[in-house]
Amino acid sequence: MTESITSELLPVDESFGVPVSAASIDRAADALSAHGFTVRIVDTAADARRLVNEILPTDKTVFTSTSETLRLTGITEDIDGSGRFMSVRASQADWDLRARYDEVRRSRSAPDVVVGSVHAVTEDGRLVTASASGSQLAPYASGAASAVWVVGAQKIVPDLETALLRIDNYSYPKEDTRAQQAYGQRSVVAKILISSREVVPGRATVVLVREAIGF
Repeated sequence: MTESITSELLPVDESFGVPVSAASIDRAADALSAHGFTVRIVDTAADARRLVNEILPTDKTVFTSTSETLRLTGITEDIDGSGRFMSVRASQADWDLRARYDEVRRSRSAPDVVVGSVHAVTEDGRLVTASASGSQLAPYASGAASAVWVVGAQKIVPDLETALLRIDNYSYPKEDTRAQQAYGQRSVVAKILISSREVVPGRATVVLVREAIGF
């Protein structure tokens, strides 16, 4: 990290990085289930990794959204690096992404399966995702035939107002630091997706992890 990047670090409210109680997890799980999401609760990130590997199809295209949760659990490497899955990113590894932008946009907006995370889950059953480019929001909302989100227990909050505060005061500063280190540029909260209900039966699975993972 360069000195100029260090000077640009934003304050982080670390209280949003603490896993919530079992009761809060259960309330969120019940509400999500009532809203049409399939919910699986696991104890650890390693358990989440095993579960995702079990439920993902090996004969359909899978797109991994950029996610610290997926990276830290090893799920990104499992999907994009193992050769077991039909990874969209792996299939495009040798592409000139700028020259083939339209193909990239279309293929990543409507894969068979999208795997990622969200920035907050409310106890009344809403998933909240912030983005700079919006690239993961299209498959999250409807572009992908099915979606799997892996979510640490520190991302569960009481309500939508707190979810937005979590994004502004925790997820965004953390992502801004990551973007500066990875790309040499600042991040921004440009678009927010609020998923309140899943109307397609069986389309969306939320894997809630009882420990903290990602931001």
